[in-house]
Amino acid sequence: MTDPVFFAPSRRYTAAEVANLTGSVLVDSGQSDVSIEALAPAHEGGANALVFVDGRRNSALMPSLRAAAVLCPAEFANKAPSSVAVLVHPRPQQAFALVGRLLFPTAATPGPMTSETGISPHAHIDPTAHIEAGAIIEAGVVIGPGVSIGKGTVIAPNAVIGQSCQIGRDGYVGPGASIQYALIGNRVIIHGGARIGQDGFGFVGGAKGPERVPQIGRVVIQDDVEIGSNSTVDRGAMSDTIIGQGTKIDNLVQIAHNVRIGRNCIVAGLSGISGSVVVGDNVTMGGGVGLADHLTIGSGAKLAARSGFMSNVPAGEIWGGYPAQPMAEAMREIAMLRTMARARKQGKDNG
Repeated sequence: MTDPVFFAPSRRYTAAEVANLTGSVLVDSGQSDVSIEALAPAHEGGANALVFVDGRRNSALMPSLRAAAVLCPAEFANKAPSSVAVLVHPRPQQAFALVGRLLFPTAATPGPMTSETGISPHAHIDPTAHIEAGAIIEAGVVIGPGVSIGKGTVIAPNAVIGQSCQIGRDGYVGPGASIQYALIGNRVIIHGGARIGQDGFGFVGGAKGPERVPQIGRVVIQDDVEIGSNSTVDRGAMSDTIIGQGTKIDNLVQIAHNVRIGRNCIVAGLSGISGSVVVGDNVTMGGGVGLADHLTIGSGAKLAARSGFMSNVPAGEIWGGYPAQPMAEAMREIAMLRTMARARKQGKDNG
C-alpha cells in the first residue's frame, strides 16, 4: 500500500482527468468526479484508490473490486461493481504506470536524500570541476578534477565521481556509487552502490602467472538509461563500453569491458554479460542470464531467465536453457526427458 509518510500524492486526480491523461474511456460519465488519491493492487484496493486488472486469469477479480476506479480492457468493463469507475484502456498496466508517475513523482525519479538544495559544504569538490547551477551535491560526495555535472542532477551522499567524468542534466547518482572514466548523458539514473568505469577483467598469461592488460577505454552511457543498485559496468580495454539510450538495467548485473548494448533493452537482476558482447536494440534478458564473451545478440531477441549463452542469437528469436537454444527446441528436449524419466519409473514400478 502507499504510505503517506514516504510517498504523499502530488494532488488529487478525478476519474475524468485520468481518462484524459491516459487516453482511456470512462464508461459512466456520471462518475467523472470520482476522486483518486492512491494506487493499490486489485486484490487490495481501498477508498480513493486506482487499480488495474489485465489478463484473462485476473478477470475473476473484477466483481469483488473495492476501489475508486479500475483500468481494464473493454471485455472486462461490465464485470465491475457499479460503485467503481471503469476506465477502459487496451494496455491497462501501461496507463496505470503513467498515473503512478504523475501521482507519486518522487517514487518515479529519485531525489535528494537530505535537505540540500545546492552544493553541500560537506562535499569535497575539486576547484576545476564545473557544476551547473541547479545541480544538487549532497554531503560526503567527492568530485575530482575536470568533472562536469549538469543542471538538475542529484549526486547523493558519499558518491565518488572521478577525474574528467561528464554527467548530463536531470540525472541521479545514488549513495555510495562510484563513477570513473565515464561520459554519461541526460536523465540517467544510477542507483546506490553501482560501480561504473572500474577495470575490466583483462589478463594475459605470463611467466609468473596472469599479468594485467591495461584497460584504457571509457564507459559511454546514453540518455535515459537506468542502472540498478550494486551493478557494475567495466570500462573498455581499447574501445568503449556503451549502454544505449533508454536501456534499463536491474540490480546486481555485471557488464564487462567492451560490451555494447543497444537502445531500449531490459536486463534483469543477476545477469552477467562477458567482454565484447554486442547486444542489439529492444533485447530482453531475464534474471540470471549469462553470456559468454564475443557473442552477438540480435535486436528484439528474448533471453529466458537462468539461461547460459554460448552462441549468437538471431534477431527476434526467443532462446532459453543451458546451454541456450531456440525455446521451442529447448521445450521439446525437456518434454522428451520427462517422457523418458516417466517410462523408466513405470518400468521399475512394474518390475
